[in-house]
Amino acid sequence: MSDENENENQIVTSNILRYLLLILGFFFVALGLIGVLIPGMPTTVFMIMAAWCFAKSSPRFEQWVLQLPGIGKFVQDHRSGLGMPRKSKFAAIAMMSIAVLLSIVFAINQTWIRFLVGVVGILGVWYVGIKVPTRENVISDEGHRE
Repeated sequence: MSDENENENQIVTSNILRYLLLILGFFFVALGLIGVLIPGMPTTVFMIMAAWCFAKSSPRFEQWVLQLPGIGKFVQDHRSGLGMPRKSKFAAIAMMSIAVLLSIVFAINQTWIRFLVGVVGILGVWYVGIKVPTRENVISDEGHRE
């Protein structure tokens, strides 16, 4: 597994690709920071993507994301396979559901866009609820293995 992680964290050799990943990383950081201010918009997922881009382009900025107060711990937990704390999953699902519902009811007039937003919202809730591990469950499963 360490070989796999080493290959994942190698800096790209192409200067053009490295600069594109650096720009993309800052774009994701900007979206993550906007997510702090706008309810329903995710923050952690954008910071995870930013950290991945920076891991390929700039270890210094990768460490910066990993050490950000509050969010850095969540990015580190995701990388180590711990997932999200149960309270955070509940809050994320509640915020996504509220944002999607309010958008569909009050902000979107076209039926096909309402449908699309609803489907994306359902996929987001499914992904966070089912696919993202719950931190407490991962820790208790590790305890049973020892």
